[in-house]
Amino acid sequence: MTHAFALSAEVAKLPALERLIEEINDLQSKLILLVGSSGKTRLLRALARRLNAKPLNVGVTLGRRLAVTPVSDRGFSTNELLREITDGVSGDAPLLLDNLEVLFEPSLKVNPLNVIKLLAHSRPVIAVWPGEIHNDRLIYTGMGHPEHRDYSRDGVVVFETAQRQ
Repeated sequence: MTHAFALSAEVAKLPALERLIEEINDLQSKLILLVGSSGKTRLLRALARRLNAKPLNVGVTLGRRLAVTPVSDRGFSTNELLREITDGVSGDAPLLLDNLEVLFEPSLKVNPLNVIKLLAHSRPVIAVWPGEIHNDRLIYTGMGHPEHRDYSRDGVVVFETAQRQ
């Protein structure tokens, strides 16, 4: 698959994603997860260009804030810090989140999916899920890995991106 073809394939998905964003406004949790083996970040960036918005790199932005937070306070501070960061993202566009892996750090002792679900109660959130969907379950990393998570997709709208051939 060439880069130009991959990009056009993701751009072709934009209208469906935009319709889905309109539809979630009536839901309590306005969270859309981009899930798939490829194309998630490209699709998020294409959506950002269309909406004249900027995706938030959670790993970099939250990581910087956590780095200056005492280790013993990080678990308690994660939700609050992320809320402060996202409250600083202005505009009417949905909140676009990428690079969520930092939320899976075991020492934080947070539920990564719940952290982003909470953000989606106040405004639409479109987030790149760093794992996969398998048998209607959201999976992050393999069994036995310290960061392994397995969630029901309840309360989440899943938008599947291109799958690798």
